[in-house]
Amino acid sequence: MKKITFIGLGVMGFPMAGHLSKEGYDVMVFNRTEKKSKMWVKLHGGSFATSVKDAVKDSDIVFSCVGNDADLREITIGPDKAFSAMKAGSLFVDHTTTSSDIAIELFEKAKAYNIQFLDAPVSGGEVGAIKGELSVMIGGEISSFDKIKSIIATYAKNITLIGGPGKGQIAKMVNQICIAGLIQALSEGISFSEKSGLDTKKVLSAISQGAAGSWQLSNRGETMVDRKFDFGFAVKLMRKDLGICLAHASNNNISLPITSIVNQFYAEVQGQGGAKYDTSSLLLRFDK
Repeated sequence: MKKITFIGLGVMGFPMAGHLSKEGYDVMVFNRTEKKSKMWVKLHGGSFATSVKDAVKDSDIVFSCVGNDADLREITIGPDKAFSAMKAGSLFVDHTTTSSDIAIELFEKAKAYNIQFLDAPVSGGEVGAIKGELSVMIGGEISSFDKIKSIIATYAKNITLIGGPGKGQIAKMVNQICIAGLIQALSEGISFSEKSGLDTKKVLSAISQGAAGSWQLSNRGETMVDRKFDFGFAVKLMRKDLGICLAHASNNNISLPITSIVNQFYAEVQGQGGAKYDTSSLLLRFDK
């Protein structure tokens, strides 16, 4: 059984690492807040380290799920960081949503240490992580993908090698672009229904199995009507992701008019104190 390290025990990483442990893998965890590591070990067994170096030095596979490009670079590059401490031939799999640029950069830097690297952002949110039903979009070499696919399957139901280094991150950008547009349209539809005097939950039920149906409608429609936004993927994280999308689009002369507008709308929600609300809180703009 391979020895595994998981770095980053946030909303997503905590349950993802838990699935690996439940499957019987020897898992060591590391989190900047040691209290979180101790909590994880208490629930799932395994062990924790107090430094990145100690966490990765004996592992065959290292997973990470941290905050952003800077956080990922912080744990991978430099003395006593992951790449310099990992065994030759080992594999680093990053589940963070980042720019494609850093994914390509780290793929190349890993080579210098005889380490394999995959960018593997996920979709499915906290619920998907807890249920082990995430979708994973992967960039990197097929030989690395083949080694890791069955292990990732402990917490994912859909695992796809998109292409070379950085391509997983670009696929995640597509995912976020589509979600942002869907939530905006759903918000407009709900507001339109309410202000037209309809029983909006009945309307959502009526249209959910037709062409207007979507995951967002089925899983967030009724809670949006009830103005419940205390779960799921946070506005501040969506704004981070949309910022990545817009930067990539700008650098590659790609037009994203709707995404740009929706990002501004999320900024309004964030400015109203909704930074930690679920992304479906976009509806609140219509309540003014």
